[in-house]
Order: sequence, then C-alpha cells, then structure tokens
Amino acid sequence: MMRLNLKFVLGLLCLVVLATFSLWTQCGDSALGRSLVPKWDRRSFSGGQQQPDQTEEIDCFINQEYTISCRKEGDEVYLPFSFLHKYFEVYGSLSTVDGTTRFDWAHSYGKVNYPKSVYDPRGIFMYFENYNVEMRDRVKCITASEGVPISTQWESQGYFYPTQIAQFGLSHYSKNLTEPEPRRKVVEDADKYRGEWVVPRESVFRRQFDGRVSSTVVQFATGGHLDSAVNLPMDHVLDLVLSLDLQLRVNSTFTVSLQHRETKKDFHIHYIVSDLMLSVQEENVYYGLGMGGVDGNGTMPWKHLTRDLLVDLQKGVPSSGSVGGEKRRKLRRTEIKITRLSFVGAGSFDNITLSTSEHIAHFYDAAEWFVRHQDATTGGWANSVRRRLGSGFAELPVGWYSAMGQGHAISLLARAYHHSRGDTRFLRAAIDGLKPFRVPAYQGGVLATFLGKYAWYEEYPTSPPSFVLNGFIYSLLGLYDLNCTAPQGHSAEAGVLFEQGMSSLKRMLLLFDTGSGTSYDLRHFTLGIAPNLARWDYHATHVNQLLLLATIDRDPVIEQTAKRWQGYMVGKRAQHN
Repeated sequence: MMRLNLKFVLGLLCLVVLATFSLWTQCGDSALGRSLVPKWDRRSFSGGQQQPDQTEEIDCFINQEYTISCRKEGDEVYLPFSFLHKYFEVYGSLSTVDGTTRFDWAHSYGKVNYPKSVYDPRGIFMYFENYNVEMRDRVKCITASEGVPISTQWESQGYFYPTQIAQFGLSHYSKNLTEPEPRRKVVEDADKYRGEWVVPRESVFRRQFDGRVSSTVVQFATGGHLDSAVNLPMDHVLDLVLSLDLQLRVNSTFTVSLQHRETKKDFHIHYIVSDLMLSVQEENVYYGLGMGGVDGNGTMPWKHLTRDLLVDLQKGVPSSGSVGGEKRRKLRRTEIKITRLSFVGAGSFDNITLSTSEHIAHFYDAAEWFVRHQDATTGGWANSVRRRLGSGFAELPVGWYSAMGQGHAISLLARAYHHSRGDTRFLRAAIDGLKPFRVPAYQGGVLATFLGKYAWYEEYPTSPPSFVLNGFIYSLLGLYDLNCTAPQGHSAEAGVLFEQGMSSLKRMLLLFDTGSGTSYDLRHFTLGIAPNLARWDYHATHVNQLLLLATIDRDPVIEQTAKRWQGYMVGKRAQHN
C-alpha cells in the first residue's frame, strides 16, 4: 500500500512539473528577467482556430492596379513591409532586445521637443541646442573671412543664406547655455605662455609690444615654403577648436597639420590671405581669410580667428580623397590629432588657444555678419540666389527677402544685444530688420494678406502667396524676442506686428490640418492644386513651434491643435463621419 502511494505521489509531482514548465514557456522569457511583452496567438488571426504551420506564396492584387507577392498562413495573409512602408509611409526596422529579435514600427520619423519651461527670449532658441548647422551636407564650409556658413542648398557654387547663418548663430548661443564650460589650453600668448617654436636658420621670430593692439605679440618672417616655416610640433587631441589673433602679409600662410590617429594619414589646413572660400588639393585644404582691409604694403588688419578644425577638415576630406583607403562621410574628434602649427611668410600672431568649444565666438561671428550685411534702406538681408517654390509660382529673383530669415536674424540680434549688455549696433540692426514686415510682398517685402483680411509674413514672398506655416511662426518668434528684449519705447512696432501675426495664426491654423498630418503651405488654396503635405520632420516642427507658442499665448486653439497634430505622428487620425 505504501509502495502504491509513493508511485502515486511521484506521478503527481511529474504532472505538476510538466504543467509548470508548460506555463513557463507560454509566458515567454519573463522568468529569466526579461520584459513582459504581450505576444500574439495565431488563433487571434484565425477566428480562434489553431492553424497548421503551413505557408503558401500567393499574389495580392492591390486596388485592382498591380500585383505583389504575399504569404498566406491559414486564413491570414501577410504583406511584405517594404510594400507597406512605401504605400502607407510608415517606418520600421529589426532590432534585438535581450537576445530576442523584434520589429519596431513607427508612423513618423519626427521628434517632439517638449518645452522645459515658459519660452525665454534671452535664453535657448527653441531646441536649437541640438542643431549642428556646420556639419550639414548643404553647407559648403564655414568661411574663414566671415566665420559663417556658405550654403549650397540652391546653388552649388555656394552663397550666404541669411536663414542658415542665423540658425548657425542661434544654435551656438543655445549650446553655450546647455553645455559645460569648455576646456581651454593656451598655447602661446607672447607673455606668460610661450611655446617651444622651431625657428629655421635665417628666419625672424621675436616677441615684442605692438601698440596697435596694446599687447605683446609674436612677429615672424620666413622663407616661402612650408619646410622653412616657423613651427610648433604638437601631439594634441580632443581640443580641436582653435582661436588666435592673426595678422598676415599677402603670400603668407598659417597652417595646422592634422593626422588621422588610426591610419596615420596627414592633412594640412592652410589659412591664406585671399578671397577664396574653400579649395582642396589632395591632403591640403585652403581657406581664404579675405582681402578686405589689406593696406598698401600688402598686410591684412588684425583678425581674431576661431576655427573648428574638425569641421574645416571634414569639409575638405570628401573632395580630397580617402581616409584609410575608403571615403569617409563623418570624422570623429577622437580620430584626429593636431601635430603641428606653422607660419610661412611674414606677419604677427598672439593668443593661440585650443579648446573643446567656443560657442559664443561663433555666435558673435554670426551677429556681426548681420550688422555688416544689412541693407541700409530696406533693413533686409537679401537672398542672393533665385528661388522657385513650385510649379505655378512666379520665380523669386535674386535679392528677395524671407520673413523666416528676417525673424531668425532678429532673434539672433536681440540675444546679441542682451548678451553684450547693450551694444546698440545689434539693437539698431534688429529694429531696422522690421521694415520688410511693413512692405507687401509684391513690392519687395514679406507681407501677404489672406482673403484680404489676415496679415501673413511670407518665408517665400511668392506670387500668388504661398503661406508657408513654419517660416511664418519662426518670424513671429523673432518679433516676440525683440519686443521682450528691447528697452521700453523701442519695441512697440515689434509688439504690434507680433499680435497681428498671432491673430492671423489662430484664425488660419486649422487650414493646415489634413486629418492625418499637416500641409507645408496653402498652395492648394492659392493655386487650386493638390495639397503640399508636410513631411514628418516639418510636421514635427509645426508641433514643436505650437508647443512653444502655447507657453506664450494660452489660447486653447494653439495647445489643442498641437496635441492633435502630435497624435498624427503615432497613427491617430481624425474621425470619419
């Protein structure tokens, strides 16, 4: 009897173990510490009936237009995601999480940046601390003469694009507020810090006081070749932003030699007295410092130069050949080191510094560009390329103004006025930048009117009007920034223009809503054609702009529209009737 009971107990234990194991495997890998992720049962696709593991290749006839290959498993049909991606504009990728392969599906690739606080016209500009304008493919280089980007967006030779220059400055201003204080190393200041320079025979190298700059500087004179240069051997990494005060004579050169640390390939960046933007000859990259102000002796005026050497090299590498035997699109700071600083010809220098960043210097380079290049009569910053927005619109001739460019510039200059603690040059330029907002687009300004009633500031002042949404909102931010930053009595016009624009935005905003996304502009209204749907990065910009405006203006239409448009990014749609 005892023997029989023992057999019964052992049998019962076996059944419990088997049942536990079965439940364990059905629960996935949760018992191994992995995430509890719900898994689809095949029966949920087949009316509750378990289907055999048999698949069949079949044809799927799409909207009675064309055929694609699909797969049938029981009563379920599976379409390839490559078809779904293109047909429905959805996005997906395979990934591995905790050793398990999964497919990540997304309805958009845009990113929403939630405001951390009420918008501050003296603080971070939107989410521009995430921008890296200088590394964009459509930026040819950062000029050594002006210190601002040269764009190739609409013309391959390159041109100054005010909108992009302002974004460059605003991004560096924002980075300065969000990133830690840079690490700096003084290489030579002719006083306390003196480098161990190699001076070839018959070259001149002396440190002496220069009354024009009220400082001790280094003066040099050498032969005309790099092998006869005054040079400073180095082995320096990571701190790749170089600053110095420089004065060169024509036919003189300041050269920075760099090396790719893995392949040992050498590169040389040459800064020369020339109007050249950028030239590349194999491993040699040339930047012109400009000929403006060169005196009768062929000497340029003193210039403060701030260069991100990685950017300067990156813009030359794609044209100059390869790094390590293959084309490189992106270089990392950890891959590059500085091996030598060299001076050829004749000139003076002072205050050579290497640092991890110099955001404020780049910011002021942009602000000074807007002061120098503003049209004294119109107050505008002209776009020096022709632009056709699309079929049906008249071409914009060289010299057109953009409300977005004007607004960005005003946002930048208002911050320069604040940061400089009242430099009135920046304030005057910002106030003068309001002038195109008063002039109708057909007369060379940026003002359009919707249905003869609502004022709109045109990013592209086309004929007929285009009513681009994101550029209009950026122009509103510029007006708001100036109104809040300028001293009382100087900002009244900016305030009036801002309120006028906000009134139009609230009444016209829903015209851009498609029920599943947004329109980039209103050409479907002005031209009577199909809507120009905003791609997801522009749609995300619309959402981000409205979320920011909602911290300024509490009108429910702004916040509610932002939330609805955000829902479109995860597949939500307006309801059917």
